[in-house]
Amino acid sequence: MAYKSLRAFIDALEQAGELVRIKTFVDPVLEIAEITDRVSKTPDRNKALLFENTGTGFPLLINSMGSDKRMCMALGIDHLDDAMNDIDGLLKKMSTPKNGLLEKLAMLPQLSKFVSYMPKVVSGRGACQEVVMEKPDLSKLPILKCWPQDGGPFITLPAIHTKDPNNGIRNIGMYRMQVFTPTMTGMHWHKHKVSARHFNEYKKLGKIMPVCVALGGDPVYTYAATAPLPENVDEYMLAGFLRKKKVELVKCITQPEIEVPADADFIIEGYVDPSEELVWEGPFGDHTGYYSLPDWYPRFHVTAITHRKDAVYPATIVGIPPQEDAWIGKATERIFLTPIKMTMVPEIADMNMPVEGVFHNLVITTIHKEYAGQGQKVMNAMWGAGQMMFNKILVLSDAVADSGIKIDDYGNLARYVFNNLNPVTDVYFSQGPMDVLDHSCSKLGFGGKMCIDGTKKMEEEMTAPLMPFKINAQFNANDVLARSPEITGINDKLAREWGIGILFVAVKKEHPNHVSELHEQLCKMAGMEGIKMVLYVEHTVNANNIPDVLWRFCNNLDPRRDHFYGGKGKNILGLDGTRKSKKLDNFDRPWPNIIAADDKTIASVDEKWGQLGLGKIIISPSLQYRTQLYGGGASVLDSE
Repeated sequence: MAYKSLRAFIDALEQAGELVRIKTFVDPVLEIAEITDRVSKTPDRNKALLFENTGTGFPLLINSMGSDKRMCMALGIDHLDDAMNDIDGLLKKMSTPKNGLLEKLAMLPQLSKFVSYMPKVVSGRGACQEVVMEKPDLSKLPILKCWPQDGGPFITLPAIHTKDPNNGIRNIGMYRMQVFTPTMTGMHWHKHKVSARHFNEYKKLGKIMPVCVALGGDPVYTYAATAPLPENVDEYMLAGFLRKKKVELVKCITQPEIEVPADADFIIEGYVDPSEELVWEGPFGDHTGYYSLPDWYPRFHVTAITHRKDAVYPATIVGIPPQEDAWIGKATERIFLTPIKMTMVPEIADMNMPVEGVFHNLVITTIHKEYAGQGQKVMNAMWGAGQMMFNKILVLSDAVADSGIKIDDYGNLARYVFNNLNPVTDVYFSQGPMDVLDHSCSKLGFGGKMCIDGTKKMEEEMTAPLMPFKINAQFNANDVLARSPEITGINDKLAREWGIGILFVAVKKEHPNHVSELHEQLCKMAGMEGIKMVLYVEHTVNANNIPDVLWRFCNNLDPRRDHFYGGKGKNILGLDGTRKSKKLDNFDRPWPNIIAADDKTIASVDEKWGQLGLGKIIISPSLQYRTQLYGGGASVLDSE
């Protein structure tokens, strides 16, 4: 289904009972983000929000794709698997051998239909150019400052258009844009991204780089800009396929080399000069739930701003999960499963990226296993597959046909994995490229990876019999706490109630090698027999809150650096997911703080809540994290 405008999508959300209009003035500086954070984290109250009074001439839409239902509405489907099935059907028809002329001719309508989804440049101006700002001024837009330590306001849902200067191939990516002046922003494209490569090509040629930014329009454009497509595949081809209608593009006014969707709400035209000094950009409260810290990025200069007469400014916030981006990630998980299976890893049955893993950090994959070593084959293939190269922890299990367990049945799946796991021989460590936002790596963009192979082992893979786990009656969590005062919390619920050989331990580090030494001591305590893994997290984390434990653990772990084995047979794997510092860990990079709203903003929103039409007040989620902050800065080092 194609939406003719963002307003059309808003109407559909409202008719479905998925939208709340907020007429009271709400400040784009911190207040809108705080309200959205409360709503997005409350499942029975989670709605899209249309802030109609932003102090500018434009309303602001946020959290519009922040649920399974709204994500499906944005893509015009009933279930996220529908898009996967469409792609699966198309690829299978195209790849199946055709034995005769009639079979080949039968494919023509299907191919013709696919070609009809290709983007088309139309003449004249589009709705996105109905109004041309006499003097471009970003301050006229309700651009959000989301979190208290953000370096300033950021455009958070920009579809950024660039072209390769050598072949003219278009790329649309999504990178935050910090606003510095009414006509200048940062351009936060990471070194692994296609637009960064385009920038480097312009730099080699000594040319100015045209860049244009689209905001709004059909929500599928926003999704397509986030999609992990191969470099030479046009994002608007994917958008056309998903909406079942080609995307019509128009040339920009001051940057005619770039074409943008005719029905977008806003177009910000401009350029990046590769010869110009970079700008110190950030901090920014990021999707990891931590601040990404400042660094040097290119300057984007605005040459024109155009918009629809009825333009709505689209925005999002990211931070401690779950947020709207989790649902965008779920769409990617489903849509790109078939291409991964058909082109690189055919034995994959299913894939799941838990919200706590914030996309790349934790990926669960089930496979149809037919021979020994197939888990390692899948591991290597996935770590070489596009953006899956950023994956930190990969968990492998058998397909539901073999295990009888669905991939999102985390409890039973974990028990199956651990019952098929020898932590000495079935956990693999490697290193390679990592997301630039991963703060746990000792070097920016390069760090450790771990694969946990929980598939059923064949004879060639067995070194010792694997028995179902049952916690030893001698194990006593209270006794552990009494004997180890540095341990502030221990969670043995999965071991005791689910038969999963894992413990979660919150620990306050006080000297170098403290966690590895503690692990050795813990492994020698009575009742530890059969425990296969111990996950250590910061002492401020509630060890009984498993989603928070996994979120903090996955963010703070470099598996290759932060693992150690303990016990008599050195067969209990310890993983250090605490924060790292120069003093205790010889860690040289600054360590970011987690994200939480400040007291002033929380109080302001509390006072205003009754005027918002959102029902009974929702307590700020930030309050439970205030005690986990290290001072008030974006960086822990800033506050020590």
